[in-house]
Amino acid sequence: MMLSVMIQVTGCGSNKESWAYNHEPETEILSLSDNGKAIFHGEKYTYTRDDEFITLKDKSGSELKLRYMIDGEEMTLNESSTYDRDGEGTPGSIVGVWKQDNGWSYQFTSEGTFTEENIFYGHYAVNEQEGTIKLMYDEPLEDAILYYSLDGDKLTVDYPWTLVKTVQGSGK
Repeated sequence: MMLSVMIQVTGCGSNKESWAYNHEPETEILSLSDNGKAIFHGEKYTYTRDDEFITLKDKSGSELKLRYMIDGEEMTLNESSTYDRDGEGTPGSIVGVWKQDNGWSYQFTSEGTFTEENIFYGHYAVNEQEGTIKLMYDEPLEDAILYYSLDGDKLTVDYPWTLVKTVQGSGK
């Protein structure tokens, strides 16, 4: 009898994946339990996963699809952000200045150069068929592939973040 009570309380050894940004390996941003429960940026969800997407569903039934790829001990997770066109640009294209309320920004020129946050610079290439923007940084940073969509003066990009398994008190 006592064993069955302990099994119910402890969750019968449920397995959990715990992921953090590679630049903050102690801070969990995503946990996925084998019981179908997830936590993403502190919010609770249920989830399903296939080879391309983790689909999170909140209590109201709203879904959030996150494109991902696992490579060994790392996960690339694409998170969506929406930017508003700031000023002039080329209608129907990404050329122009794009900003968020938090100050984050992109500027894409018609010459194929970009700036990200006015800190990172480089060249870009758009693949309209795949819905991607390839950022090729001037800095010694790895190129990034952003999935994107345009809706008038709104640009939504899915930026790839590198995640690692969470380091929790292991002294690593």
